[in-house]
Amino acid sequence: MFYNSTQDKTKAVLSAQAIAQGISQDGGLFVPESFPQITEEELKAMLSMSYQDRAKCIIAKYLTDFTEEEIADCVDSAYTVEKFGSENPAPLATVDFNGAELNLLELWHGPTCAFKDMALQILPHFLTKSLQKAGGGKDAVILVATSGDTGKAALEGFKDVDHTKIIVFYPVNGVSAMQKHQMNTQEGDNVYVCAIRGNFDDAQTAVKKIFTDTDTQAVLKEHNMMFSSANSINWGRLLPQIVYYVSAYCDMVNKGKVAFGDKINITVPTGNFGNILAGYYAYQMGLPVKKFICASNSNNVLTDFIRTGVYNKNRDFYTTVSPSMDILVSSNLERLLYCMSGNNDVETKGYMDLLKSEGMYTVSAPLQDKLQSMFWGGYADENATERTIHDLFLQQHYLCDTHTAVAVSVCDAYIRETGDNTPVVIASTASPYKFSKAVLGALDQGEMPESEFDMVEQLHEITGAEVPAPLASLRGKQTRFSDVTDKEDMQSVVLGALGINTNP
Repeated sequence: MFYNSTQDKTKAVLSAQAIAQGISQDGGLFVPESFPQITEEELKAMLSMSYQDRAKCIIAKYLTDFTEEEIADCVDSAYTVEKFGSENPAPLATVDFNGAELNLLELWHGPTCAFKDMALQILPHFLTKSLQKAGGGKDAVILVATSGDTGKAALEGFKDVDHTKIIVFYPVNGVSAMQKHQMNTQEGDNVYVCAIRGNFDDAQTAVKKIFTDTDTQAVLKEHNMMFSSANSINWGRLLPQIVYYVSAYCDMVNKGKVAFGDKINITVPTGNFGNILAGYYAYQMGLPVKKFICASNSNNVLTDFIRTGVYNKNRDFYTTVSPSMDILVSSNLERLLYCMSGNNDVETKGYMDLLKSEGMYTVSAPLQDKLQSMFWGGYADENATERTIHDLFLQQHYLCDTHTAVAVSVCDAYIRETGDNTPVVIASTASPYKFSKAVLGALDQGEMPESEFDMVEQLHEITGAEVPAPLASLRGKQTRFSDVTDKEDMQSVVLGALGINTNP
């Protein structure tokens, strides 16, 4: 299988090159030239498989330049009981909310307590093998912009991995206190973390610019290095996310929540569009899905886009209690546009060029019709998010985080507005303890403690929900990284972190 650039489909590379490189040199994103299919027989066979074996089946369809043994090694090294707490790293929890049965796909049982672990525990294994195949012996420089969870998950996945260095940028006031503490205390000799004065979109735009800057690439080449990415712009990051939607469907059938072959709905709290896109790619492979419910917070650019066909980032930016969704430029939407336009790279590039120059674009009528046939967009503001956390705990004694609450709230609105009772899977993306202040505030339990870890303790006392060991162990851990930079200086920060002096 080959991979094309969304902005120039004459570019065709094997998966190892796509993963090692991260992003196409023309600024486009790598996408599979076509979608391999899961036959009815294959899906039936997966019902009795473990999560790990399901992963091997799906991944093998895309990484055709990897051997069966290489794929098995990647999967078995990533999804261990030690890292995820059980044989199934992505279990389903069923709750009744406002009279509707919701199946929460808990994607946060990994080492950093966020859904990003599902991809970022396996990506380093993909990347090291890809570098051997296509990297020419170079060391990989993993450059990451994060709105909170990707940063820590990438740092944890790549720490002390041979022939890699990882540099993470995050908005200084745009992540939770726990997310910041997780990143700034990160261990590992090959890691570096820096805050920026700005928001996630500023960090993401600067990182993409550095990636495609030919002068910087030349400097790295002189030092036997090359850029790669752990963001969901990297195909090796997106691919593992396809697996958990297929696995969730199998678990739904096994639990009697849906009859084999019948359709489900999928609801995803969405920022950069990677997580929901992975579900759409599973649908393209043959997974029976009726509707994708795209849930936004107050930064509801995607809701407006799905409803109107107009993508407009020229709007107020809000810092919310669901910071991983505080995004106005959803990078992976480019991949959806490419797919829905019939792999039209010229049309896709036109939209991206307009986004850069005007901050907005309007898709064609046929593309808008396709979009609305599969996607429904809604958003939850701060009040709705907090009310959902409160009500879900009151009704079911189930504690969810702020991002999952956005998805539950929007899914509830979808069901009430449309009357669609199709069985639904909701991506639950983080432990509530990563956002203790907001969750505690939503439960309205009186005076708020000052310390983040005292908040965690109080939340545990009130709810009885188990505190994940990786978060509990952070208490008292010393800060390693405290640098803050302007977005204009990120390029020099990168070279400095790599020990490269460009001054004559």
